[in-house]
Amino acid sequence: MNNQIIDIGVNLMHRSFHQDREQVVERALANHVTPLIITGTSLRNSVDAARYAGRYPGKLYATAGIHPHDAKNCNRETVAKLKELAGLEQVVAIGECGLDYNRDFSPRDVQRTWFTEQIRLAAELDMPLFLHERDAFPDFTAILKEHVVSKAVVHCFTGTQSELKAYLEMGFYIGITGWICDERRGKHLRELVRMIPLDRLMIETDSPFLTPRDLKVKPSGGRNEPAFLPHILQTVARCLGRPVEEVASATTETAREFFGI
Repeated sequence: MNNQIIDIGVNLMHRSFHQDREQVVERALANHVTPLIITGTSLRNSVDAARYAGRYPGKLYATAGIHPHDAKNCNRETVAKLKELAGLEQVVAIGECGLDYNRDFSPRDVQRTWFTEQIRLAAELDMPLFLHERDAFPDFTAILKEHVVSKAVVHCFTGTQSELKAYLEMGFYIGITGWICDERRGKHLRELVRMIPLDRLMIETDSPFLTPRDLKVKPSGGRNEPAFLPHILQTVARCLGRPVEEVASATTETAREFFGI
């Protein structure tokens, strides 16, 4: 497969990439995975992501946002700093933001407050949102509906059919990860992915997490990386019953249009 594909969610600033970040980017390129979009999850992480992406114009982009786990560290200056980052050419979305009631690393009311602030910021800047939701669907959708969000991707979707339907009706895009390659946990996703129109579907590794379970050669230390995205693409194409090339060009086109890259 020679189609270029875009990984819309890479935690490239994660400590597991400290030793070989450049090589990871090179391996991705060698596997036709380019550009990569680095996920910003905290203020410091978003600053680092934007700085690193700035060194690879056209090859790396970044998002700027506060993950719900990190919401407890937000203050009034946080949004101003995110706004500053969002002004950089390589920063293409606000997020990763949302609600996570599974781990509750930040109090739920605090999560809701800073999620709302980031939705407002994205609206003010006319930028897309990169969203995270776990075990918080009712509050998550209520907040998004309240603010009339025009452009958002629910990254790493692993939810139910009714949740997927709701997201699609709200006009959202869906990010699918290697979760779909897990014959145990990802089984339902293999059916649900057929409900997603090709012009709303994007693919991502969420590396270093969610390493596809069925990789023939297991990576040392179990670390996921963008070079494995073609494997995820093939699984998605198989589930859709469509040629790999068609799904590659459609998801790439969708990501380019969505992020404006």
